[in-house]
Amino acid sequence: MATATQNEPTRQGPKLPVLKREKLILNDRSYHWITERICGVLENRQPFLWWLLFIPSAIIAATGVGFGLFHLVSTGVGVWGNTNRVMWGWPIVNFVFWIGIGHAGTLISAILFLTRQNWRTSINRAAEAMTIFAVMCAGIFPAFHVGRVWMAWFLAPIPNANAIWQNFKSPLLWDVFAVSTYFTISLIFWYLGMVPDLATIRDRCKPGLRKLLYGLFSLGWRGGNRQWSHYEMAYLLLAALSTPLVLSVHSVVSFDFATSVVPGWHTTIFPPYFVAGAIFGGFAMVLTIMVPARFIYGLQDLITMKHIDNMAKIILLTGTIVGYAYLMELFVAFYSGAKFEMEAFKYRITGPYNWAYFCMMFCNVISPQVFWFKWCRENLWVVMAVAMCVNIGMWFERFVIIVTTLARMWLPGDWKYYSPSGQDMLLFIGTIGMFLTLFLLFLRFLPCINIAEVKWTLPQSDPHHDDHEDHPDDGVAAEAAYQKELHGSKEATA
Repeated sequence: MATATQNEPTRQGPKLPVLKREKLILNDRSYHWITERICGVLENRQPFLWWLLFIPSAIIAATGVGFGLFHLVSTGVGVWGNTNRVMWGWPIVNFVFWIGIGHAGTLISAILFLTRQNWRTSINRAAEAMTIFAVMCAGIFPAFHVGRVWMAWFLAPIPNANAIWQNFKSPLLWDVFAVSTYFTISLIFWYLGMVPDLATIRDRCKPGLRKLLYGLFSLGWRGGNRQWSHYEMAYLLLAALSTPLVLSVHSVVSFDFATSVVPGWHTTIFPPYFVAGAIFGGFAMVLTIMVPARFIYGLQDLITMKHIDNMAKIILLTGTIVGYAYLMELFVAFYSGAKFEMEAFKYRITGPYNWAYFCMMFCNVISPQVFWFKWCRENLWVVMAVAMCVNIGMWFERFVIIVTTLARMWLPGDWKYYSPSGQDMLLFIGTIGMFLTLFLLFLRFLPCINIAEVKWTLPQSDPHHDDHEDHPDDGVAAEAAYQKELHGSKEATA
């Protein structure tokens, strides 16, 4: 008599389909459609909205950064509103703000790549570009804050005839190493990921200067197996190298404050608090720039509501972590019984800067809580409103940490209310214009979405895609068929 195991049907009979997930590319788009849509963004004439954003941004950048820095160098850093006690003021507030903006790019590209999160493919290119431009904006402030900007190269440990050597115990020097390393790796990572797409655009261009430039930067890419093998290995190694930078860079920036003995700064919660805040603000900026780009260029099938929903959830998570850090700061300050620490936080809440503190708390802690509701995550107006609130709140966070602490230090004779100068405001607004100008030029001349990686998320990219087409799509029907065959087999065996 045959055993039951011999007659029992296996799962190879009516195969159960793989659990279906929400599609990352809508409307069953083909490879050709993806190539045409993404390449069309930079090959076709730019829409009117692009010019409406580009021209004012370029004017603001030229006025704020160009004229502002010329006036600063020709006159001196005294044109800034920095005082004897608040010697950092707006320049370092803006520096930390822009460094934080640049964190989401490497997180999306490296960490989500290593964890095989395919939804990153539609937004990673723009997020990486955002990282590069944000770090460029950030680098302006410490470079010109030294006063004689033409001597800024002394920050690097280069042997020189003046016998000047850096203080390697200073976290300010760690900033130079961390930020420059982060910028270099991010730039290489961004450029390497574009090489296959640059070759695609090269092959579509007519002979001329444009084809020559795209051919030069595509490094002779032909899409052979050997090239893809080397490319994927290099991309993986750079992703692994970039991942620690996400955690280290803003941790090092936080050491500028945490290693001091200033009340309100000397706390061990700063490194994880700054990293969570940087990811929080970075994802808000990704939404701020990608939702309008999605509308302007008609990329709704590539940047879907799934992508926006996932980023909103990350903002909710990191915003909750930031809110926890705010409350933990208050708890530690008052539970410690340290008089000066307690007074520093009382001054933040009840002093003349309390408007900035409460604005920070509302924008960073309360406003993201609406993302608990799905309808808020699916409403683009709500998403944009929360993203703008987070951008404002993260700037006020740095303002509260730096200005309110330095304005009321040890000596009562130095206590005064800090006000930025017009030059401070002009330069900060200029960097916003510079950031938008660079990003709009990126949309104009480079593929804003990774063509190759987006195609990998399509069902037809799966080598077993054809095998699944013959099976029932309904999991319930497949399971019923299996149970029926199994029951019939057992009856025959009995």
